[in-house]
Amino acid sequence: MTFSRPYRAGLAALAVGLTAATAAYAAPTVNKGDNAWMLTSTVLVLLMTIPGLALFYGGLVRSKNMLSVLMHVFYTVCVVVVLWALFGYSLAFTGGSPYIGGLSKAFLAGVTPDSMAATFTAGSNISELIYVCFQMTFAAITPALIVGAFAERMRFAAIALFIPLWLVLIYLPIAHMVWYWAGPDAIVEAAKAVADAADAAAKTAAQAKLDEVMADAGQVFLWGAIDFAGGTVVHINAGIAGLIGALLVGKRIGYGRDLMAPHSLTMTMIGASLLWVGWFGFNAGSNLEATGGAALAMTNSFVATAAAALSWMFAEWITKGHPSVLGALSGAVAGLVAVTPAAGYAGPMGAIVLGLVVGVACLFFVTVVKNSFGYDDSLDVFGVHCVGGIIGALGTGILVSPALGGTGIMDYVAGKVGDYDMVTQMIAQGKAVLTTLVWSGVGTAIILKVIDVIVGLRPSIEREREGLDLTDHTERAYNM
Repeated sequence: MTFSRPYRAGLAALAVGLTAATAAYAAPTVNKGDNAWMLTSTVLVLLMTIPGLALFYGGLVRSKNMLSVLMHVFYTVCVVVVLWALFGYSLAFTGGSPYIGGLSKAFLAGVTPDSMAATFTAGSNISELIYVCFQMTFAAITPALIVGAFAERMRFAAIALFIPLWLVLIYLPIAHMVWYWAGPDAIVEAAKAVADAADAAAKTAAQAKLDEVMADAGQVFLWGAIDFAGGTVVHINAGIAGLIGALLVGKRIGYGRDLMAPHSLTMTMIGASLLWVGWFGFNAGSNLEATGGAALAMTNSFVATAAAALSWMFAEWITKGHPSVLGALSGAVAGLVAVTPAAGYAGPMGAIVLGLVVGVACLFFVTVVKNSFGYDDSLDVFGVHCVGGIIGALGTGILVSPALGGTGIMDYVAGKVGDYDMVTQMIAQGKAVLTTLVWSGVGTAIILKVIDVIVGLRPSIEREREGLDLTDHTERAYNM
């Protein structure tokens, strides 16, 4: 079976441990209510990408590049869906090594309507095909986020190569390292064997098996880092890749000299709103169960997002003399990004604080820092997703503390929420952040350099000035 989150942090009533292991071990079954919730969540995450992200990004570029951005996002979804079914799911969510899975489920071998994937409650599973599709939508939106960093200036041929290469070489290893583990069913079964061992030799053998099960996980998971719905896997991963892409592709022609205002903030508003709606599938769906944990993630996705939108808006109002619609929308997205890793771990008040902090921090990066260094991150992928993801990942390590209203981290073997140590947890979170930054940053640079040699990254100056809608796709977004 395959699983997606390091540990289940939640209500003690859901705990599974050695006390339960002394009872007869019940074979896992599919929970129809959880299945229904995960079907819904999967569709909501797809809604985030198409049309949500596509319209959000499309409205922010000039009209001559609108279709280009829509095509980049739509192509990303299509190619990732196919590759995920062929081998992506297997490499991300099967055992093999701490760094990448194996090919035992390539071409979805053994994944049938009857096969199951675990949730965070032992014995209560969902259909594995639903889990395959849910994780598929995560794999699709992550590289789609990247294209906003070098929007309006990369050839579609380069995009067509970049997306599959980045998925295989960057996303799949990070997803495996952060989210793959043996799961509660395997842990409970192994713990039961230890409890039932009749003599010292049997107990030693059973303990060795339990240790083996506990070690069957990705490297970042083994460090003890927590990421509820993708702060590292999705946002830091995409954000740093976007910055590297923006630097290597270079600035848009006329950047800093010509007006490059968004052509339709109305569409951006629609896209941002769809992102917020879809994000409930992203965050609350990552609970994998229709329980109080999903309700907590949903609540945090409301309050952190609203707080960040207000934080960005008022900070902009104070510093620039006016509150902008784009600022409020950007703040909302920053809040969604930051609360993603914390959604199932932080309390609502902690989520509000996280939103207030990230709104101001991301505003600072997309204005002061970006202007100081002069890089052309077209749609602020780095300033919102990478910076917001880092704040969220590190903030999760603090806000998970029960003393701050967090849920704590479930210790399945002990059958209770584990003891919290801030220093230990923050070290683990920091290692997860640094691993993602280095793996994605260096890997993205290598991929782009290779693509530049094969097909070239940029169109000619004349084609870029004419607009990628016509030069790449021979179409216009608007014919009036």
